[in-house]
Amino acid sequence: MRFLTLAKRRHLKNRLATVAIFAAFGVAILPLISLLFTAVSQGAARFDLDFFTLSMRNVVGAGGGALHAIIGTVEITLLATLISVPIGLLTAIYLVEYGRGRLASAVTVFVDVMTGIPSIVAGLFAFALFAIAFGPGVRMGFAGAVALSLLMTPVVIRSAEEMLKLVPNELREASYALGVPKWLTVMKVVLPSSSAGIITGIMIAISRVIGETAPLLIVAGFTQSMNYNPFYERMMTLPVFVYSSYSSQGADAQAYIDRAWAGALVLIVLVLALNLGARALSAYFNRKLSR
Repeated sequence: MRFLTLAKRRHLKNRLATVAIFAAFGVAILPLISLLFTAVSQGAARFDLDFFTLSMRNVVGAGGGALHAIIGTVEITLLATLISVPIGLLTAIYLVEYGRGRLASAVTVFVDVMTGIPSIVAGLFAFALFAIAFGPGVRMGFAGAVALSLLMTPVVIRSAEEMLKLVPNELREASYALGVPKWLTVMKVVLPSSSAGIITGIMIAISRVIGETAPLLIVAGFTQSMNYNPFYERMMTLPVFVYSSYSSQGADAQAYIDRAWAGALVLIVLVLALNLGARALSAYFNRKLSR
């Protein structure tokens, strides 16, 4: 009888814990569902062909689009990725495979500090750096890429470092036993074994910076015209487009609000596509390694 009572109590506790877990999940996912519903319902009004094929040049009220902002976001994020990934990956390799002593400890501390740096500080640093070289009034897309790379690099380092640590030491030792030098072991054994996780970390880092507004507002500026050259003049991005559309409404305020919501919806779609792409690439490399 006592055993049955104990079993019932355990069953009741298990049911209560299950209910609490599902309730916490529901509470956590409600804001996400609300956000997605609001973005889709508000942004659908301008989620049309004109929004993706026109800029805001000479547009005062309704009409226009965000092609110039989409192009700017893609180019600046791509440049930031090209800067951050090699630096982050090489730093992670150093910390895991070669780093010993005070230098490695100092690098780890600096990475931890950079992980928590406010985005506005990264923008001010990039602005000061380019102001020294080009003058205080400089605004260009490449400066925005440098600012984003400051935010992206520590995320790449941390994610790549953790993935490299997961590679079993037995694989390294087997490679060394065959006479393979360390650098070649890293290239041919360690990196391929951790490639799925590294790519996922890079995608997460891109998703983390693609929606940043403050640094781009400072160093990339904003414009209503197309600019394909990130090394010359101001360049518009989607986060700045959303901010400027909502904060600087004209006579037809609803047209500006609709464009702002449409830009926010495009950003959400881009982040969702990056995460799905990361999962697909991770699954592909996992299948490839398991063969």
